[in-house]
Amino acid sequence: MALHPKKSIFYLMSLAAGLIVANIYYSQPLLNEISNSFNVSESEVSNVALCSQLGYAFGLLLIIPLGDKIATKKILSYNFLFMITGLTAMAFSPSLFCLLLSSFVVGLASSVPQLLIPLAAHIATPEERGKSIGIVMSGLLIGILVSRIISGVIGEHFGWRILYIIAGISMLLLYIVLQYRLPSYNPDYKGNYVQLMNSLRFYLVDDNNIRMAGLRGALGFAGLSAFWTTLVFLMNDSFGYGSTITGLFGVIGIFGALSAAVIGKWNDKLNQKTILLIASITLFSAWCVLSFSTHSVIMLIIGVILIDLGLQALHITNQNIIFEKYPDARNRVNTVYMFTSFIGGALGTTLGAFSYQNWGWTGVTTLGTFLMILLLTMSIKNYGS
Repeated sequence: MALHPKKSIFYLMSLAAGLIVANIYYSQPLLNEISNSFNVSESEVSNVALCSQLGYAFGLLLIIPLGDKIATKKILSYNFLFMITGLTAMAFSPSLFCLLLSSFVVGLASSVPQLLIPLAAHIATPEERGKSIGIVMSGLLIGILVSRIISGVIGEHFGWRILYIIAGISMLLLYIVLQYRLPSYNPDYKGNYVQLMNSLRFYLVDDNNIRMAGLRGALGFAGLSAFWTTLVFLMNDSFGYGSTITGLFGVIGIFGALSAAVIGKWNDKLNQKTILLIASITLFSAWCVLSFSTHSVIMLIIGVILIDLGLQALHITNQNIIFEKYPDARNRVNTVYMFTSFIGGALGTTLGAFSYQNWGWTGVTTLGTFLMILLLTMSIKNYGS
């Protein structure tokens, strides 16, 4: 059955978001291989994931606000150039330092999926906005999960450098498709770049809804990053599995990612405070389960499913809340929200690696549980207000 043209655009945007964001997460199942390649410690090699996340955060801050001023296709042209260059540099990096620098550039350029989500909100009808955001978000989340499967298999059997060559080629092909198929949207912001960036301060300082959404997102992404950064070490140390098996955990998370469109529909119909509370309870439960997973693959599987379900519900609801209030500044409010969230993710990567190196998986699950207690406390307070 043929898709309606407009609906097909949302699925193209979903595919693009997934393929692009995958660039940031390819490294996580490969950290053991990269560590061995450069003869560095677990803590040092975790900085590869950290640099890509920091690059992504700065891309959100410096590039995504331009979506309210410059046509999306024009921004994509420059970003894809940097993205492909960065991926090629990663593939041929002669040292860990070069790899870290290239990883930052790739993260910076790979922030463009966050232009596609506000674009989806713009072209969707009001009654289907949540569903449309959910479709694009499902692609982004599936991309994060599938990236770990692909990188795990390719890294173990062909080497981690080959993966980044393939990624660079895929970005070139994707850019060609988007130039032909992505709808044109010309924003009407008339100020200059400095004025555009100064306006971010208003959304961060004066709007409590955006601040609270950003903090909720930061806590959720911190927990997710701590889990995925250290899972590869747990799988190797406790179960003797390599990056292929670690990457296959992404298959489990796909079932949760496919629920994003459903969660988007809930946002069109249900009370958002209720969804936030359910999401927080789900994430807290996930880390409680993971606390018993040191030697249990079953517990790990259950934990992965709960983390992905909870984080999607949290993330999509946060974005719906802020998009509804500022329809003419969706890229800027999304910048504030996502920048805050990914700073949380970068912090989670650092704290997760530090916790595992010093206290093992118990340290990681203690960290994750503490973060979710903070999130749950916020959601309970918000629900009662």
